[in-house]
Amino acid sequence: MNDQTKTEPISIPYRRYVLGLLLAVNMLNYIDRQVLFAVFPLIKADLGISDTELGLLGSAFMFSYMMLAPLFGWLGDHWSRIKLASGGLVVWSLATVLAGYAPGYNTLLAARATVGVGEASFGTVSPGLIADYFSKEQRGRILSWFYVAIPVGSALGYLLGGMLGERWGWHAAFLMVGLPGLLLAVPVWLLRTPRAEGDDSSPQLRKGKVSGTYTDLLKNRSFIHNTIAMAAMTFAIGGLAQWMPSFLNRIHSLNVEKGSILFGATTVLAGISGTLAGGWLGDRWQLKNKKGYLLISGWGFMIGTPFVVWALLASGLTACMSAIFIAEFFLFLNTGPLNTVILNVTAPSIRSMAFAVNIFFIHALGDAFSPSIVGWFSDQWGLRNALLITPAVMLLAGLFCFICSRYVVQDMARVEG
Repeated sequence: MNDQTKTEPISIPYRRYVLGLLLAVNMLNYIDRQVLFAVFPLIKADLGISDTELGLLGSAFMFSYMMLAPLFGWLGDHWSRIKLASGGLVVWSLATVLAGYAPGYNTLLAARATVGVGEASFGTVSPGLIADYFSKEQRGRILSWFYVAIPVGSALGYLLGGMLGERWGWHAAFLMVGLPGLLLAVPVWLLRTPRAEGDDSSPQLRKGKVSGTYTDLLKNRSFIHNTIAMAAMTFAIGGLAQWMPSFLNRIHSLNVEKGSILFGATTVLAGISGTLAGGWLGDRWQLKNKKGYLLISGWGFMIGTPFVVWALLASGLTACMSAIFIAEFFLFLNTGPLNTVILNVTAPSIRSMAFAVNIFFIHALGDAFSPSIVGWFSDQWGLRNALLITPAVMLLAGLFCFICSRYVVQDMARVEG
């Protein structure tokens, strides 16, 4: 039997253990994803490649990630989410280790594309897996804790990449961050599954009681507008996250280690505070207004946009980093709320598919190509001018959050009814 048919009672301490374990895996997800960008200057110097080719290393990961997400989404709603999560962890960890042995650009490109395969498996099933263990009333706060992994893991990727790369080279950086994932794959594989408890977190509700297909998602207006908002956000964040260490290196003359540590530390502080604040504020606002999650996110994007412009145009390092902190706080504010909207407007039977479609489109329209686009503009106009396209896209993210709020109450009622 797979984990969706063989179930057993799960205690509260065990549920917390599951959240902690999946949080740790998600942190490795973002460490292995972001370590590449910390060592961009080292790879560029070693391999003698252009900014466009550097950007393609990030795009290769995103291309495989988004293309395989629909397959893993379907599997997640028809097979074992636990086995898909642990198997994906093994694949992306091995690919990261192999990137450390890459002798040239083409092999490094292939390794990064394979990282996307493994992370697509985990990324599509993990939110639904968490929903299996926790009730709807806890969902916003629980997902906010889970998504704390984004700023923490991203920052650790920059920090570890910068320190390891500066001391021992970019090959060593990939080798050392890839190994821990192989160790965590075993406890993930051994996770127990909760039994049916009569709420929408039960895997039994996914099996037979509620049906759905990918076609149903195309009729869901809240899901579509929420996904477009997340795609615009992902385009902006993808360009900023992948190029800010290089921006600090070129514009503010910081070496690889110092630039990565400074940006990583800023991302940790802003990301943790912003993500947890978004989950707490979203849950509170949602109790008063069923549009609460979307209103928090929409205003977060709007407020954060001018601070991105300030960070890019500031002549001094202190002003630049202060603005980056404020901008990242408001960007991460949306993480828990927007992902909770996906859970709230989709039936349990198609949640993995919903996250798969979301992953596909936010990356197809977002950071699958934004690093390469920013890299190409950088070759033409310089990196500072190229990065100024990102705040304009952030405004679109806020706009679509407000549009989505027009439909979310009706779509939530449809799922609950």
